[in-house]
Amino acid sequence: MDYIVIHYSEIGLKGKNRAFFEKKLAENISAALQDYGKARRHHGKIIVEFKESAGKEEKIVKKLSLIPGISSFAFAQKAELKVDDIKHSALEILSTLSSRVQQNNNWNTFRIKTTRSNKKFSYTSPEINIILGDLVRTKLNKKVYLDKPDVTLHVEISEKEAYLYTGKYKGIGGLPVGSSGKVVALLSGGIDSPVASFMAMKRGLKVVFLHILNKTMTGGRTGVAKIENIVKGLAEIQGGAVLYVIPFETIQKAIIAVVPAEYRMIVYRRFMMKIAEKIAEKEKAKGIITGDSIGQVASQTLDNLGCIYSSANLPVLPPLIGMNKEEIIEIAGSIGTYELSVIPYPDCCSFLIAKHPKTKGNIGEIEKLENLIPDKSGLIKDSIEKVIVKLH
Repeated sequence: MDYIVIHYSEIGLKGKNRAFFEKKLAENISAALQDYGKARRHHGKIIVEFKESAGKEEKIVKKLSLIPGISSFAFAQKAELKVDDIKHSALEILSTLSSRVQQNNNWNTFRIKTTRSNKKFSYTSPEINIILGDLVRTKLNKKVYLDKPDVTLHVEISEKEAYLYTGKYKGIGGLPVGSSGKVVALLSGGIDSPVASFMAMKRGLKVVFLHILNKTMTGGRTGVAKIENIVKGLAEIQGGAVLYVIPFETIQKAIIAVVPAEYRMIVYRRFMMKIAEKIAEKEKAKGIITGDSIGQVASQTLDNLGCIYSSANLPVLPPLIGMNKEEIIEIAGSIGTYELSVIPYPDCCSFLIAKHPKTKGNIGEIEKLENLIPDKSGLIKDSIEKVIVKLH
């Protein structure tokens, strides 16, 4: 199997812009598989031809399974657009089923599933199914079973060649990273914000990460190391990442000095939005990603989110807004961030939360409290000047 056949779904609906999305997806796949082969657009699909693939299938599957834009992919064999060559390839594949797609080689039933983008080919899809089905039935003594066969042989008739395969892997779908623009994601030490970042990537957004460092961790390495490891994992999905770590100690002290405990979380998060906008300006990003889910904690009520988001001029996008915790945890597990996220770490949110936080913030009250804080813009500028930038 010297090729990978990669399919997309949503990209196929992009009309005149389809080529742009295809090129971006091919670029992202080539970057992820640079040690194995290069991706190219090929008549409604993406094809990768291996430099060397033996023994690397598991790594390749892991990489492709988390690339936004891919709906499915398969290790395939190429055949010439001749019936005899297609028949030869079909017998070769089914006679020596690879363990990567069929753990149990003692299979008895099969079906042929042909698709034909090349309508000029001499045979229709049903005709190819019949020709190959008769061949496998007689030569390999197997039975046709269309509903739930042990093996399905897929045959794709393309413009200049055919691709055959028996195993298909599922991708995550969506749009290729970088096709929808750039955003800044506020990354805490919890479960939600890494998942929100992933969901943004899945919609084609390139994510720049911003972590606000709790004063108790300033100068320490444990917490920052945890954040860096989360970003490293997410960077593999989108093909590299930038992490900004900004100390918050001065702003924390200023908030605590004049703002009652029940309002501090709202005021803190409004400062966080202002910092995120400054980073977005530097990165030419056009939005801010948060890990908010309605009603999950006190700061995530509709009233409080209204107060928090109103401090930003850029769009604030919360991809998890309608998801429950179980759904978020499931995604975190699938993308490899859950185990890192549950490592104890006193982030700013947990540090500032009151015993009885305000759940129905009023923007007028919040702005009055903020006006008690001297030199707000100076505090933000001072924090940003102490930024630590890390590339992954």
